[in-house]
Amino acid sequence: MQINHLTIFERMLAGGIITYDDPEYYKITEVVNTTMQWSVELNNATERNQIRKCLEKIIDKKVDESTTVFVPFHTNFGRFIHIGRNAFINKNCTFLDLGGITIDDDVLIGPNVQLITENHPVKPSERKALELKSIHIQKNVWIGAGAIILPGVTVGENSVVAAGAVVSKDVPANTIAGGVPARILKNIEH
Repeated sequence: MQINHLTIFERMLAGGIITYDDPEYYKITEVVNTTMQWSVELNNATERNQIRKCLEKIIDKKVDESTTVFVPFHTNFGRFIHIGRNAFINKNCTFLDLGGITIDDDVLIGPNVQLITENHPVKPSERKALELKSIHIQKNVWIGAGAIILPGVTVGENSVVAAGAVVSKDVPANTIAGGVPARILKNIEH
């Protein structure tokens, strides 16, 4: 299939550049506007099941009953967030998901964590375009408070990202990463 026959949503998930003059860009804006409206309802919810139901409207898929999300929770798009079973997302997290975010089962995400799949080209004449790369948080990962995961990063199974880390490169399975920029600090023994 040629890339120009893909919808804007398929091209977003494939990664790469989406320009503001793309003829289908209005479709992104429509989803963003709806997400902003539903986010008000989500962030005023006061009960776990109510939060889950509001989040399901935003991400357009079921959130397993074993998963807990604390509010406030912030996203700009929402439809490209996938959350596994028995995940825990603490309060005040921001998921910018235009490039796609996958959170596997048994993941712990601390407060104020940011998962950012969006960037912009450096060249000033192109800077308003979106450069998208997905994020994958694999099974049984723990992301500490205030960590930032940048576009294109995979955090490997059983790993820990230390509080306040800025992760710009993949984190191998069974390791602890920390610092700015994040680096591997040690291996985790089973």
